[in-house]
Amino acid sequence: MIFAAEEYAARKAKLRAEMARRGLDAVLLFAPESHYWLTGFDTFGFCFFQCLIVTEEGTHLLTRSADLRQAQETSDIEDIRVWTDGKDDPVERLADWLTELGPKRIGLESDTHGLTFTNGRRLTARLPDLIDTPDIVHPLRLVKSEAEIACIRRAAELGDAAYEAALPMMRPGGDEGVILAAMQAAVFAEGGDFSGNPPIIGSGERALLCRYASGRRQLDRQDQLTLEWARVWRQYHAALMRTVVIGQPTDRHIALHAAAREALEACEAHLTPGTEMREVFAAHADTLDAHGLAAHRLNACGYSLGARYAPSWMEPQMFHAGADTVIGPGMVFFLHMILMESETGTAMTLGRTSLVTETGAEPLSRLSLELPVSA
Repeated sequence: MIFAAEEYAARKAKLRAEMARRGLDAVLLFAPESHYWLTGFDTFGFCFFQCLIVTEEGTHLLTRSADLRQAQETSDIEDIRVWTDGKDDPVERLADWLTELGPKRIGLESDTHGLTFTNGRRLTARLPDLIDTPDIVHPLRLVKSEAEIACIRRAAELGDAAYEAALPMMRPGGDEGVILAAMQAAVFAEGGDFSGNPPIIGSGERALLCRYASGRRQLDRQDQLTLEWARVWRQYHAALMRTVVIGQPTDRHIALHAAAREALEACEAHLTPGTEMREVFAAHADTLDAHGLAAHRLNACGYSLGARYAPSWMEPQMFHAGADTVIGPGMVFFLHMILMESETGTAMTLGRTSLVTETGAEPLSRLSLELPVSA
């Protein structure tokens, strides 16, 4: 396991205290990050039916044979049972096990990619008295322990190293595939992990995209390259975002970068204990709107980071107009300023990860906020 036994015991105590507050005797957890945070269980086997039952007395995992040894090797789960492909109905196996354990009020972690709509519908049909508790673990994971912060700091170091390793390839004639390979190689060479979703890379017209898309191209003499990448240590993420100008920056690149930097610094200034997340978003919106860029910005400007699994490295708490989560010390957030000006075909992004301390934001990247230009 990644952390000390005492760390996992403290996390389980937090969850059980929350269960007691809600009057629950047990909770069914399907989110892989909940499994990992509570017990150390580290697998992509959540793409199949896989449930962790947490009671006051212990932890119980229902999984497939492929993940039996995985759970034994990576976790402290006390009781593991296997359902057999082509023979067992995992929902029936889970229901029988719950009858054996005897809890009366049972919560269901439903807000996760680890529970498909089909499986969830079958589960609630078989166990209609389940109590929907979609948010029972997510808030408990917001404030990171010192051990978790150490992982995120290491991930941030890998993020800087990945960018610096690939920077010489960001030049006229440079290949996007070679850039990606250099960035990922720098991480794997230092013992890092895959990220929860693919890194974003796009040049030319595709520099205006905010998602990964298949296909590669070579950089022109005059070009723009947008990168968003999270580097990962022990499944903990630290993200960064940049638009690199190849050749001579246009006046719009310069103007949009100045606005993005001003907005990022305004958001970081609001990243203080006691502030609601929507106040940080307001700093983003107000700054960019004052530059006349309301039509070119997004309706969110970042999110919480931590240990995550595919298909996304984003945690649920996001910076948007209605976000009422109160920021506190020990939380980790990625702030991204994204400007996509379709009329001129100009892209500009700037983002980095910060740890919230007692006094405010501590950016975890040492990369410069200056406009990156490569000739």
